[in-house]
Amino acid sequence: MKKDFKKLRHEYSMAELNKSDINSNPFTQFRIWLEQAIKMELPDANAMTLATVSADNKPSARILLLKDYNEKGFCFFTNYNSRKGTDIEGNPYGSLVFFWPELERQIRIEGKIEKLEPEFSDEYFLDRPVGSRTAAAVSPQSNEIENRNALIQMVETFKKKNGDEFTRPDFWGGYRLIPDLFEFWQGRESRLNDRIEYNLNNKKWKIRRLAP
Repeated sequence: MKKDFKKLRHEYSMAELNKSDINSNPFTQFRIWLEQAIKMELPDANAMTLATVSADNKPSARILLLKDYNEKGFCFFTNYNSRKGTDIEGNPYGSLVFFWPELERQIRIEGKIEKLEPEFSDEYFLDRPVGSRTAAAVSPQSNEIENRNALIQMVETFKKKNGDEFTRPDFWGGYRLIPDLFEFWQGRESRLNDRIEYNLNNKKWKIRRLAP
């Protein structure tokens, strides 16, 4: 029997989130939740949605992987000429969303995006498997290609010319999202979800509870 997707519903009841229970530092609170997701061996625990907006105010979003973070920000890597790279060039603000349905949790992070220092991009690039490095160096990301065979041919041609030893191309590297807002969301019964927001004001994090 075909299910009506409009009636699909999951009742959240695993945990609660109170201002009295959270860390005053949102980066620490993020680490606590991420480490719990990793400890539970959730698939792609570091997966996140990155939302950007182009210079002409058209939004786009995609899922990618968090590759590093500290109190400077949250890092990811891509082709600078990709759709997201073009968006960031024209409008350097974005949003991240982490969602762990098994924990009934999500985290939203907003802020300004800047390119990582070249030495950090070099270090990460050289640490990638050779196949991933080759793909990054070859793929004209977000541009039209004739078919998959054309892409495979690009890879083979590159491998014959460069082998396994090559440096990071100038058009590929990392970005850092520098947060000015965090929202921690914990699902609750009857959609009365817990939402705790950290907002950066005069270099201090202001914490408040939001209505679901």
